[in-house]
Amino acid sequence: MMKTAWVFPGQGSQAVGMGVDLTTTPMGKDRFEEAQTLLGWSVLDQCQGDEAELSKTLYTQPCLYVVESILIDLLKDKGQMPGLVAGHSLGEYSALYAAGVFDFATGLTLVKRRAELMSEAAGGKMVALMKFDRSQLETAIATIPDVVLANDNSEQQVVISGTPEAVAQLCSQVKSKRAIELKVSGAFHSPMMATAAQQFQVLLEETHFNEAKMAVLSNVDPTPSTSATTLKDRLIKQMTGSVRWQEIMLALPEEKITHVLEVGPGKVLAGLIKRACPAVEVSNVRSLEDF
Repeated sequence: MMKTAWVFPGQGSQAVGMGVDLTTTPMGKDRFEEAQTLLGWSVLDQCQGDEAELSKTLYTQPCLYVVESILIDLLKDKGQMPGLVAGHSLGEYSALYAAGVFDFATGLTLVKRRAELMSEAAGGKMVALMKFDRSQLETAIATIPDVVLANDNSEQQVVISGTPEAVAQLCSQVKSKRAIELKVSGAFHSPMMATAAQQFQVLLEETHFNEAKMAVLSNVDPTPSTSATTLKDRLIKQMTGSVRWQEIMLALPEEKITHVLEVGPGKVLAGLIKRACPAVEVSNVRSLEDF
């Protein structure tokens, strides 16, 4: 029997033109209008505008959430429903929306505030490492202050986060095939986000969460849960905690998942899952054409 998981990409998967075709559906048109009212700016204009502007945290996160939420509702309108959901960083908000933990407006309010706080963070640096020596990496992280493993994406792809000095020191000690500095304003998913996380927690704690309609694998704790209290607690920790994506992927076969659908722009998560879980069928829904 087929059991499907829906996964949702985060910052870095955005692309100019994403979601534009969704305006041809009544739901998409209404959702973009509702988002403009809530945000005070047009998601559609940003998605059709300048790539550098769209890549700014302030705009990227709400735009991704809005586009992914429309795709979620179009899938549900066609009678589809996942058995499990997970999202990468910002994508966890789309996963929680898909699971019915909060409605569209509540999710967008959270994402808007998250984006504002993260875009204001400064002084940190993030670098993606490809094909590296993991034992070297673990030793370096254990011995160098002010640098952490921000995203554990796969056995051979991670993102480190911390002060510029600490990140540079780690990169000099860990051999890798490629090291790519990410164009972000701060050291996301690290203790350097503590002040932003404390400010965000105020809004999170006063936001009502429903019990999830299907299991959610969270970034900071990739064990299945439907508990509103648990899912909120995990989300509170997400801004400063590591994205444990490799563990999420490896949990999919254990949860009897046979098919994964990546919902949103890009296909980074699909590629990672294909390599980590070759027995799992993987596909994408990025636009109306994919329906």
